[in-house]
Amino acid sequence: MAELFENIKKLCLADGTSGDEGDVTKLILSMLPQECDAKIDPLGNIIVNKKGAKTPKNKVMLAAHQDEVGFIVTYITDDGNLKFTTVGGINPEVVIGRQLHFKNGTVGVVGGKAVHQQSPKERDEPVKLDTLTIDIGASSKAEAEKYVSPGDCAYFRSDYTELGNGYLREKALDDRIGCAIMVDILNKNLPYDVTCVFTVQEEIGTRGAKVAAYTVKPDYAIVLETTTACDFSGNDGEKRVCELGKGCVVSYMDRSTIYDRELYRLGFEKAKEISVPCQTKTLVAGGNDSGAIHSSVGGIRTVALSVPCRYLHSPSCMIKKSDMQSTAELAYAMYLALAEK
Repeated sequence: MAELFENIKKLCLADGTSGDEGDVTKLILSMLPQECDAKIDPLGNIIVNKKGAKTPKNKVMLAAHQDEVGFIVTYITDDGNLKFTTVGGINPEVVIGRQLHFKNGTVGVVGGKAVHQQSPKERDEPVKLDTLTIDIGASSKAEAEKYVSPGDCAYFRSDYTELGNGYLREKALDDRIGCAIMVDILNKNLPYDVTCVFTVQEEIGTRGAKVAAYTVKPDYAIVLETTTACDFSGNDGEKRVCELGKGCVVSYMDRSTIYDRELYRLGFEKAKEISVPCQTKTLVAGGNDSGAIHSSVGGIRTVALSVPCRYLHSPSCMIKKSDMQSTAELAYAMYLALAEK
């Protein structure tokens, strides 16, 4: 598993918002064994076919998305500050005061009106994204334009950090975790042929997954993801959604998919069979590439396996390493089971 976590570190440190995944794509391609047949489709998905020892009864596709949430510059003010919007869903509350960086090395800080200048009403209201700017230290529009242009993407500035008791934090664990698990599977000696798709533009509407599903036309799809864990002080019962340390999350429903009931149950059966912990989500929330995949090509039977993650879509996403390991093991077991189902 050491190589799996080393790949996670490399993948998370790469930058790639929806529509600008090129650097992540190059990194993933460098991690694949030579015997893989990898192609990049017009939208940017990497579609990888690998021959196994034999052709399976069913065509199985594993999918995980390359892109991460981030920011895109929309306008440069006369005094050199950058107006921006988010790429994907980011709570403005986690943005203010954060350090961001651009691929050319430019660094900035997100700022807004100081609290002592806000009216009582403004202090009570949620932060609004259109009141914030990125400050790169420029004194004028002309100076800022030497470093940044509208359309440039910015990213949370964050470092891979291993915490105590098997926890780690980093940006973009959603969904470089799924990408790392597929890279790990593709580097094994496989008993059956498999197709792995590293999708693009998941964070802005699962666009890459829809395209890839029509290209691959699988019998079964396994979507590898992260999902929101709210297992911290102030949340009780079902509001915790899922918990770090309790293993892979197998979902029955989210806002874009009602999952195949048989595959949902099979996930728990296989987890028990291979002795890895497994849990489900206790709240119907979120969504992922399953939403596009399961309703494509006349319908594709789909299951989602996720690593529970705190503080999703922030610079400090947090997971427990044991949960990633259980998800990787269950993903492999499910691929074997569905190949000959």
